[in-house]
Amino acid sequence: MSTSIDTKLFKWVRQPKNYEIGDDRISITTMLHTDLWQRTYYHFRNDNAPVLQIETEEQYFSFVVQTHFEDSHQRFDQCGVVMYLDSENWLKGSIEYENESFQHLGSVVTNHGYSDWATVEIPADVKSMWYRLSRREDDYCIENSEDGVVWKQMRVCHLHKGKGKIRFGIYACSPEDSSFTAVFTDMAVTECAWLAHDGQQPD
Repeated sequence: MSTSIDTKLFKWVRQPKNYEIGDDRISITTMLHTDLWQRTYYHFRNDNAPVLQIETEEQYFSFVVQTHFEDSHQRFDQCGVVMYLDSENWLKGSIEYENESFQHLGSVVTNHGYSDWATVEIPADVKSMWYRLSRREDDYCIENSEDGVVWKQMRVCHLHKGKGKIRFGIYACSPEDSSFTAVFTDMAVTECAWLAHDGQQPD
């Protein structure tokens, strides 16, 4: 079962200067020096990316969205799926532009103020990607797809503050001297596509 999302339910965390919200399409034009990162490796904290989310207490569901980023062009330009709880507890999945040869398809999980980054290199000419964020209580799975049909697992993770009421949605940012327009379409909430584990039983 799939339910299209009423875009009027989305609420901003840091509203950008330029954006458009339609019934089935949202666009965000990024601003310079915006990002989400906490401490690890770089030793700095950046918490100013625009985030647009809806709220839920549903414990089992999947959120699907297609991203389009035809004019991303500067290192770290990115857009994707996000679950932002507060500045020190969140996760995101996206493609980050690197150079004319490749970009990074990856995910970041931030617990208690420390981020990690798991990536794989993909060609720089990829300019559209589907994401599926699934929840099973306080555990989460991020997947990606090139066609919205065949999905590949990117990350299974735990959010220490991911119980009860959460917020999830989309984001776009440009950490360096850049700006581009990210477009989000085909947003829907479905039954949880991340099925219960069918192997070893819990202790």
